[in-house]
Order: sequence, then C-alpha cells, then structure tokens
Amino acid sequence: MSQFGSRARAFFDRIFPERQIYHRSGGTVRYVSLSPSKQAMLALGAVGLAGWCVYATGSTLVEGSGASATNAEIERERAKYDRWLNESRAQAAASQALLEERTRQFDRATQEFEARHEVLRSLLEYAGGNSIQLAATRPIERDGARIIMAASIDEAEPRQSRVVSNDAYRVTTVGFRARAEQLEVDQEQTLSELEDQVVERSESVRGVLRLTGVSMASVSDDDAAPLVPQDFVAYLRDSGLNPAFADRVAQVAARVTESRRLSDIANATPLAPPVAVDYRETSGYGQRIDPFNGRPAFHSGLDLAAFERAPVVATSPGTVVFAGPRAGYGYTVEIDHGHGFRTRYAHLRDIHVDRGDEVAIGQRIGSMGSTGRSTATHLHYEVWFRGRAVDPVNFLRAGRHVHEQG
Repeated sequence: MSQFGSRARAFFDRIFPERQIYHRSGGTVRYVSLSPSKQAMLALGAVGLAGWCVYATGSTLVEGSGASATNAEIERERAKYDRWLNESRAQAAASQALLEERTRQFDRATQEFEARHEVLRSLLEYAGGNSIQLAATRPIERDGARIIMAASIDEAEPRQSRVVSNDAYRVTTVGFRARAEQLEVDQEQTLSELEDQVVERSESVRGVLRLTGVSMASVSDDDAAPLVPQDFVAYLRDSGLNPAFADRVAQVAARVTESRRLSDIANATPLAPPVAVDYRETSGYGQRIDPFNGRPAFHSGLDLAAFERAPVVATSPGTVVFAGPRAGYGYTVEIDHGHGFRTRYAHLRDIHVDRGDEVAIGQRIGSMGSTGRSTATHLHYEVWFRGRAVDPVNFLRAGRHVHEQG
C-alpha cells in the first residue's frame, strides 16, 4: 500500500512540480509560486469547465432538433385551425345569405297570402250582394298576416321545425311550409265552395225562368256590362298575385256576377200572385169567345175572381208607370219591374198608388172590382215582356215552384 502511495506521489509530483511564475514590471521582478496542490485544483477546474461546455453544447444540439420538430407541428396545427376558421366563416356567410333569402321568401309569401285573403274577402262580399270593394291599404303595407305567419312558424310542433344541417347551416322552416300549403288549400277550397254555391243558385234561377217560358237569351241581351268589374280586373292584374290564382278568382268572380244578374232578373220577374186572398181562374190567356159580342178574340191576360174589394198586390218590385182609368180596362195600374218586365192590373174598383211610386212585392196597389169592359167582379192580370204580352199562368206556376222549394 505504501509502495502504491509512493508511486502515486511521485507521479503527482512529476505532473504538478513546484512552479514559479515571474512577473517583471518597471524594473521590478516578482514571482508567484504555484504549489502542486494549487496546480491540481486549477487543472481540475479547467477539466470541469471543459466538460460543462461539452455537455451544454451537446444538450443544445439535441434540444434544438426537438424544438424544430415541435415548431413544425405547431405550424401544421395552426394552418389546420386557420383552415377550419376560414371554412366556418364561409359557412356563416352562406348561412347568412340563405337566411336573408328565406326572409325575402317569407315576406313575399306573407304579402301573397294577405293579398289573396283580401281578394277572397272582397269576392265573398261581392257574392253576398255588395259591390267589390278593395281595402284602401294595400296588403303589402299591412303587417297583420305577417305576424300571424311568423307566429305559425314558432307554434309548429315539434320545436325542431327548423332543422340545421352541417353543410352551410341550411335552415328549413318545415312549420311555415306546412302552414303555407294549408292556407293555399283552404283558399282554393273557399273558391271552390263559393263557385259551387253561385253555380247552384244560378241554375236554380235559370230553372225558374225557364218555367216562365221567357227566353234566357232575350233576358240577358240588355246586360252589356262586363261579367267582372273592370276595377277588380285591374286590381288582379296589378296585385302581383300568382297568375293561375288570379285567373281562378276572375273565373269565380264572373260566375258571381252572372249569378247576381240572374238574381236581379228573378227579383224583377213577376212571380207572386196578384191577389192577396184565395182566388179562382175564370178565363185564361189566348183565344176565347168575347163575352160581349160572341166572336173569337185574343185574351191578352188572365182573369182572376174573388170578392169585391179583394186586395190586389204587386207581383214584383217596380215603379208605377200608369195609374188611372183606361179605355176598356177601367181603373188600371201598370208597373215596370225592369229587365223588360211589366204587369197590368185592370177592372179595379179603386187605386192605392200613384204614378212614379216605388212598390214592393206584395204591396197593395188597389181593390178588385168590375170597372171598364167587364161582366163581373174580377181582376184582369197581364204580364208583358219587351212589349209583348205573355201567358201569366207560366209565371204563377214558376212562383209556386219557388214557394215550394223554399
């Protein structure tokens, strides 16, 4: 052991012998003595410093390559997120554009349905006997239907009536479409029901007029006005309604106008009995033997007998155009009912109306008597159409048919 120590000591002394460092300055020489132990400590410090430098350099090199890889991964992730962000912005822009388009469609649909509603309301009023009157405020300026339609979307069940898809956030308003389709069906049904009613009414009136024996063509000849009022036609043309719906409305409006004309004609047609009490027919219309001279003669009216002073009434509304004595007829009243119809009531005992009076159906115009060229108490009743006498019996039968039909 001592021998090893001796050798180690000898090696140490040989490596780190006593050294002296001389320093000369300004003619003065100084020296510093470095003992072997100090030299060993300096050597050890130098070795440690060199090792640390080597370690730090290696660590820096290793960590640098790893940092580069990390930075590259970060850049890739950033690019991916940027791409997602751009796609999201594009989807948001597309969704916004789609929402604006749907809003415009919704507004157009609201305006269309309110315009259709206004037209139907006016048409129904017209069918009820009033003139076609359109609202002063255009449907496009009113928000009532828009509020109702907006509420109908929110009331749709289930609440998933708005479905958002992943591609471009496409919004579909299922509730609105269902309501819109139902509204269209209801409006079409309203038109169909109205058309059925007016057609049935028109056919009923035509049937009654046919019973009178009056030609329908001759009754309609004086109706020169267009079937549909021109202001209504202009409104349909300028309202922006669907052309098919506008044509359908015009078609129904024409049928309503025709039905109203026929109703006016029916109201003017003298269908009621001219005597307000029970009566009997004593002489008919046409050829007969004249009771005064015993010769064949044409009888232009119908003789109806009851009792003296029996009430004689107007058979249809109209205007009195003659009231007074007339040769052969005695006390006579003539009434113009319009549409070419006139009635004559002769041999009256007295007259209760004056020329120019407006009379209603069933209004008393005189009393049954036997004035003029008459053989007994009775009413001589005539019906004239376009200046020609026609058989009153047909009108009385048609009137009884109307009464039986209610």
